[in-house]
Amino acid sequence: MDILGGLLDGPRADGAFLLRSVFAPPWSLRIRDRAPLSAVVVAQGSAWVVPDAGSPTLLEPGDLALLRGPDPYTVADLQGTTPQVFVEPGQRCVDASGRSMSDEMLLGLRTWGNAADGATMLVTGTYERASAVSDRLLRALPPIVVLRRGEWSSDLVTLLCTEMQRDVPGQEVFLDRLLDLVVLGAVRSWLSDQEDAAPGWYRAAADPVVGPALQELHQRVAEPWTVATLAAQARVSRAVLARRFAAVVGEPPMAYLTSLRLALAADLLERTDRTLTSIAREVGYASPFALSAAFSRERGVSPTEHRARTRAA
Repeated sequence: MDILGGLLDGPRADGAFLLRSVFAPPWSLRIRDRAPLSAVVVAQGSAWVVPDAGSPTLLEPGDLALLRGPDPYTVADLQGTTPQVFVEPGQRCVDASGRSMSDEMLLGLRTWGNAADGATMLVTGTYERASAVSDRLLRALPPIVVLRRGEWSSDLVTLLCTEMQRDVPGQEVFLDRLLDLVVLGAVRSWLSDQEDAAPGWYRAAADPVVGPALQELHQRVAEPWTVATLAAQARVSRAVLARRFAAVVGEPPMAYLTSLRLALAADLLERTDRTLTSIAREVGYASPFALSAAFSRERGVSPTEHRARTRAA
């Protein structure tokens, strides 16, 4: 797996919330679901995205917005329209008094809104939880990323809209994968346009010294790496690798490796029932005790507590 591929390997949709929303004005949604990542595409009409901090953005047909949580924001026909629906954690929709609006605004299979023939249609995909492996990526994203029509490939959204209206065996998994492709394509398009403003780990992939070193770390994370052995793989001295890695990526190579190992361990704890011994071996720790100590020190909870909390959530 290449560097970007490893970082984009999460979030992976697993029963993601997918919805077509159809509205006639006036309409306004206050989103406070605390989801780590949502994608909103305007299929027809237009919509304003109004964050609590930052400038409002008008989305027009074919535009896509990636919205990084957990901060709330508003999506509406006009900037000043008073919110009529509040989207709470778990995608629970209520009015200002707290009364449920979910059934009242249901318009059909995976379709919701205030008018079946409304002029505005949004396609929304929400990751209600994100893999720990994606933490580095999510931290790199601003609160809102907007890609205009023509800046990304919207063909998948057309397919997604069609498939959202089908109800056949295996459809939920199929839709999850389509959503992943939409989001990953959007992230790649955004990163490719950032140039010097892109995160260090992304720019590092093209660096003749740091790129090969990062590739080795991602492909063989369990190896007993040292700066010396990593420098040998990159065919430079220890001093050159350490200096160049820290300058490009923003942290020393061994700190990056520790972060990568613990993110992978957190992901395995959340998504599998594997033992701590098995996970420790896969991510490069000599024993479950060594992994537990590093995990607790860096994340403030033990591996067992992390597994219990994420599954409860």
